[in-house]
Amino acid sequence: MNADTAAAAVARLLKAEKLMFLSDVPGIFLDRNNPDTLQSHLTVKRCRELIREGIIDAGMVPKVEAALEALEAGVKKIHIVDARIPHSVLLEIYSDTGIGTEIVK
Repeated sequence: MNADTAAAAVARLLKAEKLMFLSDVPGIFLDRNNPDTLQSHLTVKRCRELIREGIIDAGMVPKVEAALEALEAGVKKIHIVDARIPHSVLLEIYSDTGIGTEIVK
């Protein structure tokens, strides 16, 4: 079983308000070679478009699919942040702009 899928299942069962995925990338990019294309906010609809277009690909697809399932099950907000950055969870939650990608319904 994929760890992201398991985390999403636990979030659903706990009726979590938020689910945070820690990764080795800063979030979702429109062009992974251009750090300026980091998306700070995405909707379910936009994520599905990016998957269809092949922009979200490879190892990010299972993470985003798990996120979308959790949102459909009632989790209000998903965050994808870079675990390599010190205090990344706090920076994502407690800053105005965050440092990763948030996904909402």
